[in-house]
Amino acid sequence: MTYTDLATPANTSKLLAEYYHDVKAELNSILDYWMRNTHDPVYGGFIGRVDENNIPDREAPKGAVLNARILWAFSAAYKITNNPDHLHLARIAFNYLVGHFVDKEYGGVYWTVDAAGHPRDTKKQIYALAFAIYGCSAYYEITKNEAARNTAVDLYGQIENHSFDKNFTGYLEAFTRDWKPIDDLRLSAKDANEKKTMNTHLHVLEAYTSLYHIWPDETLGNQIKQLIHNFSDHIVDAEMGHLLLFFDEQWNKKSGVISYGHDIEAAWLLLEAAEMLQNNLLIEKIKSLSIKVGLAATEGLDKDGGLWYEKEGNNGHIIKEKHSWVQAEAMIGFLNHWQLTSDEAFLEKSLESWRYVSEFIKDKAYGEWLWGRNGDGSPMQQQDKVGIWKCPYHNSRACIEIIKRLQPFVNSGQPIRVINH
Repeated sequence: MTYTDLATPANTSKLLAEYYHDVKAELNSILDYWMRNTHDPVYGGFIGRVDENNIPDREAPKGAVLNARILWAFSAAYKITNNPDHLHLARIAFNYLVGHFVDKEYGGVYWTVDAAGHPRDTKKQIYALAFAIYGCSAYYEITKNEAARNTAVDLYGQIENHSFDKNFTGYLEAFTRDWKPIDDLRLSAKDANEKKTMNTHLHVLEAYTSLYHIWPDETLGNQIKQLIHNFSDHIVDAEMGHLLLFFDEQWNKKSGVISYGHDIEAAWLLLEAAEMLQNNLLIEKIKSLSIKVGLAATEGLDKDGGLWYEKEGNNGHIIKEKHSWVQAEAMIGFLNHWQLTSDEAFLEKSLESWRYVSEFIKDKAYGEWLWGRNGDGSPMQQQDKVGIWKCPYHNSRACIEIIKRLQPFVNSGQPIRVINH
């Protein structure tokens, strides 16, 4: 059966069932890789780097984002798999996060620790705090461990006390260990050195949504609502539908780069946040915004089903690399668009994204996913399999989201076109 067979309800149902079972198997495959290759038996926690040839660097620094994303992935997956090994890995990740990354003196989390777990880069990057909240919230869901919820709530308080901009709203990027201003605010060398970024706001929103699920605090809910308005008022370009990426404190645009992966990721995360608040007016507003942003992301689709990386703002040049995380977000985001609109062209886009991953992104030699492919289709070279940024997050989350969205309909045996959010 091909995706052009979507016209009949029976064929759509069959494709959804195949999609569901494929990603369920892929989720277990991804997690199996991380269980086999990344636990650090010497220093504890998880090895900080594994190269593209699957060779571990046991002395590499360990990143807060890597550890927090491992914590999230195994916690979220356990709700689906009930695999005790997944719970065990989540427990290791939580204990290591609290024991080595949480700053007991000043609060927040270190950006990196060394291989043995000693503080290395002690800056307070709000992006990292957000992922620690995200991981701890998911861990609390499966364990009801009060230390996990307390850690998440405490980190939320640190973000609000130190990063929230009371004059213009939104969140400032980074600080020194003791929460003083810092010259270099960037997450990575390729980023603009600006006070506010789309990326950090998106993942603070994601983290706060997850925390609200386990701790429905009224003030937290108001901050989620404010974050959604930050996106609708400042971050989503009203004309193009793309996300703007960098801003000064007063929300003045500082970059014209378009990130197709972030477009399609935000399209579904914004709606998830609005739904968590159960505010019907806000939900309807964000449904329309989600559809607009999802449509904008299609500009980056190649004819092979892969989604390109970025378009440079100054000259309109498209970087035609196809990063693995971008394909994962396309799988979810285009499925979400189909659920909202009943437009089966978007179900086809989600399925084509999965086909592209299956054929070109999955690492058939070592397992897990490649970093990505160049514009000419060749594998991107000298890119980590495990590292500060290469984590079981986007790919496992894509599988988890698709499983959650399709399971009710696969079980019912009925041809389903739209999920009511």
